[in-house]
Amino acid sequence: MEEKRQQTDMSQNIVLESRKKLTASSVKEVDSFDEQNIVAFTTLGELTVTGSNLHIGSFSTDTGELIVEGEISSVSFSDDVQPSGGFFGRIFR
Repeated sequence: MEEKRQQTDMSQNIVLESRKKLTASSVKEVDSFDEQNIVAFTTLGELTVTGSNLHIGSFSTDTGELIVEGEISSVSFSDDVQPSGGFFGRIFR
């Protein structure tokens, strides 16, 4: 049972539609965002979306689904693990 749970925790889907809409699953936290960059932490590491006129259509912490809309020019991944404490933990160190 534990092995099956670990496998599902490591699954992630990213769908890019016409470079206008990105849907990502397994998102734990949105670290930062503006009209040019959105940085999010997923179960598999850091996800960075760059472009113009970007905005977050929706983000559910319950389901881990993130929807980004705008002119998407690149999507990049990093194996960086999310720092403990999140955004406010880094501010108040």
